[in-house]
Amino acid sequence: MPAIDNAASNRHCGGVPSEIIFEVTEAEEGGYCASALGFGISTQGDTLEELRGMIRDAVDCYFDDPSQAPKIIRLHFVRDEVLMR
Repeated sequence: MPAIDNAASNRHCGGVPSEIIFEVTEAEEGGYCASALGFGISTQGDTLEELRGMIRDAVDCYFDDPSQAPKIIRLHFVRDEVLMR
């Protein structure tokens, strides 16, 4: 039986998503960039602490009604690593 993505299911049914996931990457010029998966939310910060605050602010701005905002914000850190032989 396939897994059900509750956040995606809730978006399609008009419900409140239980969580929102941000993909976090290190910016080439320094700092961090974050983009929400499945939502038009992107932000950046010079430090992880600043990024976390910017993500909270961006989610608050995106969801005008706080009762419609997800209660959980998950950060998924993506990092490229190259090994030389």
